Amino acid sequence: MSLSRKLFAELLGTALLLAVVIGSGVMAERLSGGNVAIALLANTLATVGGLYILIEVFGPISGAHFNPAVSAVMAWRGELPAGALLPYVAVQLIGAMLGAWLVHAMFDMNILQFSAKVRAGTGQWIAEGVATFGLLLVILRAPSARVAAMVAAYIGAAYWFTASTSFANPAAVFGRMFSDSFAGIAPSSALGFVVAELVGAAVAVGVHQLLAAAPAAKTTPAATGEARHV
Repeated sequence: MSLSRKLFAELLGTALLLAVVIGSGVMAERLSGGNVAIALLANTLATVGGLYILIEVFGPISGAHFNPAVSAVMAWRGELPAGALLPYVAVQLIGAMLGAWLVHAMFDMNILQFSAKVRAGTGQWIAEGVATFGLLLVILRAPSARVAAMVAAYIGAAYWFTASTSFANPAAVFGRMFSDSFAGIAPSSALGFVVAELVGAAVAVGVHQLLAAAPAAKTTPAATGEARHV
């Protein structure tokens, strides 16, 4: 698979992911009648379904990273050529911005806008670190046939158990800066989120290595259900 095809897959996949996240947020906010819990639930369900499908569709082409933190970890592990890392990150950021603009066009909103939704504070940053840690650990530990389902399920859970609603993705932070909607984030809040996400990803790599280095458990005849006769 040529690098250009992989980059196009990452750009398109990231754009569609942000369209799902932001678009479902806009729709949920309009239909929920001011009930933030219902809006978040609708946003979560759309994101889980959309993320699963996008990973399945684009995974065989580019790996379906859609996330600079994921691409950085894959480059560090040698699963993504080092020379492809910056192009991957660049198209992910561009795709995220295009996804936000696409949503604005679909919902008859101003195309060019910036979010005024401040998301800051120690709790939010810890939440983003935890969200990204869990995401990368799932990616690194999940059986290959189950990655899409497990990643989507984890992100859906993290929408609710983290204080930040789990961006877990520097590209998502970037794209959501360009939308003054339910899913947006103010540019002034972006750096703290990105730093926390990168730290969470690095910790996940370290934990994965510790788990991988653990000696395999020894089995005994009793443990395996075998009987020994003497």
